[in-house]
Amino acid sequence: MENQLLWNHRYDIGVDIIDKEHKKLFRILKKLFDFGQEELKSQWVCREAVKYFKEHTLAHFSDEENYMSSIGYSGFEVHKRIHTNFRETTLPALEKELEMTSYSEEAVKHFLGVCAGWLIGHTLIEDQAIVSGKPLKQWENLLPEEEQAVMGQTIVSLLHNMFQLDPKMISNCYGGEKFGDGIYYRLIYKTKKNKLWEFLLVFEEQVIVSTIGSVLDTKAKAVNTMLMNATRYTARQLIEYIKEHFPSLNDAKVQKEQLLNYEQFKIIFNKITPQSSLLFDTGKGYFAYCMTTTDVYTNENGTTILTENAIAKVEKYLNQNKAAQAIAKSKKKILVVDDSEFILEMMQKLFSNDYEVSTATSGLSAFRNITLCRPDLVLLDYEMPVCKGNQILEMIRSEKEFADIPIIFLTSKVDRESVKKVIDLKPQGYLSKALAPEMIKNEVNLFFEKRAKADSRS
Repeated sequence: MENQLLWNHRYDIGVDIIDKEHKKLFRILKKLFDFGQEELKSQWVCREAVKYFKEHTLAHFSDEENYMSSIGYSGFEVHKRIHTNFRETTLPALEKELEMTSYSEEAVKHFLGVCAGWLIGHTLIEDQAIVSGKPLKQWENLLPEEEQAVMGQTIVSLLHNMFQLDPKMISNCYGGEKFGDGIYYRLIYKTKKNKLWEFLLVFEEQVIVSTIGSVLDTKAKAVNTMLMNATRYTARQLIEYIKEHFPSLNDAKVQKEQLLNYEQFKIIFNKITPQSSLLFDTGKGYFAYCMTTTDVYTNENGTTILTENAIAKVEKYLNQNKAAQAIAKSKKKILVVDDSEFILEMMQKLFSNDYEVSTATSGLSAFRNITLCRPDLVLLDYEMPVCKGNQILEMIRSEKEFADIPIIFLTSKVDRESVKKVIDLKPQGYLSKALAPEMIKNEVNLFFEKRAKADSRS
């Protein structure tokens, strides 16, 4: 933590008023960290330091927003929403935790971890986009901030009322990352005006077992056919409550109901631009809610449920899902980070038979993926826009629990000077994108073989 709170020039974006405020915020967090390390420092000192950090954060947001407005930055509204979410949701929640625990050591560490992680990620990704002139487009179709907050609170209330859970919304930009063993449920509604509304719900299996399983008084330790059917109807009920917030959905009827594996879910998710994409920590496991509207839905080969085939289809899905999970657990996990959909699709096809492959298109989504499903290897594009590959590498290495994750750079430049820049960053290796796919696969296989031999000797 101490090292990651030190200012580094890679955080500079080249705008003096913004860079000065960033340095100041890092200094304040560093002082707060030092206070937390000294037992003699009073609760009052920590409270004043937190207050000081908050005041400067709000002042910085105002200055940054004025600057974006002055240059006519096209990503202003999305960027402002990110500020608003941190100011009105994240900070108040952290302050409440500090007060409730009388500024305990754990609460201070939590505050520092969240704020430092947010500040680093925001500076290297969203703030860099201001000067690059290429705003992030992934979330440009999200519902207005107030509606997102209402939606999040609605789901929190529903989960509490249905299962007596105390969930917390931990992201309003869930990027489709895998977490644990999951059940992926898809509902498509169609209105009389032929508008399609698509809902994707992701349940970590332990959530179903510990909630619906306890209601049914079953001693099942895994999701079975009975639990899955109960989950389907519970999910339908949850969506019916949510529909009440959208008047245009009053006449909507279910067009399709599907159960998906993760690969099918990810393909669908990557093709939509969600209006809501929320991730919750229920205390019993993760739950994700995604919603979008469309004119034509993506037709993937999921398990389509009809009234006359429901029991057989659910049983078949669960058997296939368990088999796929068993295979996945025996495979090494590879995360591919690249802004090119072509490269990601090629890598997915290249490695998916022998490895469990996840993909990310930005440093932010890479971090979410690493947090939710730690990979055994990251293949990282060196020439990423907005947040460069070397910056993403430094971000990963700055986090103690991620520091030992192997990184291999993918690069399209193999001249001597470019290769030297890559090697100087001390990754586990680099691969040219110009190599034949089978050669890239062989190099990755060789990496894991060498690592296995080294592990067996140690």
